[in-house]
Amino acid sequence: MKKIKLQVWALLNSLGLGGIVQLFLEGALKNYGWFRSYHTKQSVDAQGQPLPWYNYSFIFFLEPRLKPHLEVFEYGSGFSTRWYARRVKNITAVEHDAAWVKQVAPQLPANAQVLYRSLDEGEVYAGAVAEENKKYHIIIVDGRRRVKCVQQGVEFLTPDGVLILDNSERTFYQEAIDLLKEKGFRQLEIRGMVPITSHDSCTSVFYREGNCLGI
Repeated sequence: MKKIKLQVWALLNSLGLGGIVQLFLEGALKNYGWFRSYHTKQSVDAQGQPLPWYNYSFIFFLEPRLKPHLEVFEYGSGFSTRWYARRVKNITAVEHDAAWVKQVAPQLPANAQVLYRSLDEGEVYAGAVAEENKKYHIIIVDGRRRVKCVQQGVEFLTPDGVLILDNSERTFYQEAIDLLKEKGFRQLEIRGMVPITSHDSCTSVFYREGNCLGI
């Protein structure tokens, strides 16, 4: 039997398929749930539980730093909203797609809500962060009009608050990055492979001394 296995692996390696098969049978991507996310086209882990559509490295960095007292605002919504809701005090998300809101809202627990704000109504989408007249420990910018959302959102952070910008490798978000640095934030960039697709991406957290994530 051992000889047959060795022969099979030798054949697979000769065809350039050995690494792919090994990853599928037992490897980091299998343990992360990447294969499940790829086949279901949903950002989930190996058990089918929701994950933010960030790179795995950033998820592993962020999760142990989240605390039950944190209040979160999110531009964009989906599986990430459900993921945060299980780990923080509450989360409010804003979404520009009414049909998506109808799909997401029924899946949210009591400590989470998603608002619909049209992109056709001036600044109401980016300005949704101001509606509850409160400050947030974490503001996530992962939806539309991200530069505008950073400009608005940074004014509604608690003194120890942080801002998370997904896909921060994109050059057209540089204006937002420059603004945050001008305001005294440091940038921590974490890059890696994301669920569902074979691409990699960068997510950045912007923080100051004494921040709520302990960076």
